[in-house]
Amino acid sequence: MVLLRYLWAAPASLVGLGLLPLAWACGARMTRHTGTLEIAGGRLGAWIARLPSPWAFDAITFGHVVYAVDAERLAACRAHERVHVRQYERWGPLFFPLYVGSSVLQWLTGRNPYWDNHFEREAYRVAPPSSVR
Repeated sequence: MVLLRYLWAAPASLVGLGLLPLAWACGARMTRHTGTLEIAGGRLGAWIARLPSPWAFDAITFGHVVYAVDAERLAACRAHERVHVRQYERWGPLFFPLYVGSSVLQWLTGRNPYWDNHFEREAYRVAPPSSVR
């Protein structure tokens, strides 16, 4: 059963793994934690931290790969990002279009594409980060 969840989420995890050489070259630190690969810090984290709103984020999940600005924000967001890992395990390759579709629907109906996104609402309800941007 666990193997099936990893396989179902694998297309998204491959996206995250594809960014790994860039993160490594930028000095990010990588660790395994509760079945995920976590990448944080380095120059990549500094660049992410400088993204303009609404593109700024503390952490982002691709399947079983989580990127964060730094170790502190990763720790603050870990439970929230684990909800996204479970969402990837549930929806697999459908997660990307469903997530984007939910954001577009919110935008078209005059709501906030991030805060009103179905997947973010679930993640914040289940595990609100201790530090929100």
